[in-house]
Amino acid sequence: MGKHNLDLPALIGSRICHDLISPIGAINNGLELLNMSGTGAAPGPELDLIGQSVESASARVRFFRIAFGAAGEQSMGNGEIISILRDLFAGTRFEVEWQIDAPQPRSAVRMSFLALLCLESALHHGGHIRIEEAGGLFTLTARADKIGIEPSFWGLLTDPEQETQLQPAQVQFALLPLLAADMGRQVAFQVRDTELRLTF
Repeated sequence: MGKHNLDLPALIGSRICHDLISPIGAINNGLELLNMSGTGAAPGPELDLIGQSVESASARVRFFRIAFGAAGEQSMGNGEIISILRDLFAGTRFEVEWQIDAPQPRSAVRMSFLALLCLESALHHGGHIRIEEAGGLFTLTARADKIGIEPSFWGLLTDPEQETQLQPAQVQFALLPLLAADMGRQVAFQVRDTELRLTF
């Protein structure tokens, strides 16, 4: 990255998410104005569908801005994190609990969000995910009726040097161990028939 040692991919991710937030918010504001315009037309399924799509897009951009953007040195409060997770998984087959009360460094939240994406990929029919921290160790525990992992992807978490052909949907498996190593941490996981646990 040259003498500036910039994390260019993360900065690009931050820029894209930052620039997308404004037009998504504008669409949402436009929908609210339409609903309040008093034209006499009853709100139809079209506006409902647009509204739901805008809410989903906004939630994803907020989540991805943390997961794939530049972390910085600031911390994130409990309320903001819970709000992002609630909006992202609303109406899905996933239930996610952020069981950490104290504010956390943005870098730790970033790794937690990437770990969450890893777990989500193994819960093909949905499930429950709990995120906890004790003594600096973060633990994400997923429980579901059926859990299925792809060994080649999950192997990257403990051996980032192994050769694995990734698609965009699996980039979190390559990024998480790199970020953990930068912070002097190691990623580990345990899998059972109905439980999957990831720590860093």
